[in-house]
Amino acid sequence: MTYLYIAIGLIVLWIVYLFNHFITLRNRADEAWSDIEVQLKRRYDLIPNLVNSVKGYAAHEKGAFENVTKARAAAMGAQGPNPAHAQAENMLSGALKSLFAVAEAYPDLKANQNFLELQRELSDTENKIQAARRFYNGNVRDFNTGIQSFPGNIVAGIFKFGKKEFFDIPDNDAAQNPVEVKF
Repeated sequence: MTYLYIAIGLIVLWIVYLFNHFITLRNRADEAWSDIEVQLKRRYDLIPNLVNSVKGYAAHEKGAFENVTKARAAAMGAQGPNPAHAQAENMLSGALKSLFAVAEAYPDLKANQNFLELQRELSDTENKIQAARRFYNGNVRDFNTGIQSFPGNIVAGIFKFGKKEFFDIPDNDAAQNPVEVKF
């Protein structure tokens, strides 16, 4: 009978360990998503300044400015790590590429210190977003692997731990294609 109590105690400890492990993995993934949101907010804050800098030099490029503004609004409106949010963020990246392509046609703008600093900050932010996305996806991978692997899947099923979505670039995304600029 003593061995039965020991076996039951070990099983309970094992369940507690797995539960706490899944909580840790889920919290890491949530923290990583929070890091992405911080960088996206920074990006959203930089974009109006960048657009205004370019507007002064390229007033007739109204379409590029409208595309960036629309893409920014769509990206800011998307919530959570899901394919729609990834699509909106990648549309914004594509719109920004076209804005930078417009800026290439204006030598005075390319030499403007304010524009150069905004461009550098935005580039730095884009790099941080990519790093945060990789970190988030790594944490999601670890969490999903833990809840899908035996015997963790049993405990995950009992406590209803659900699979998390990766923050990926969709295959048909415009951000993967080169930007075409016509004057």
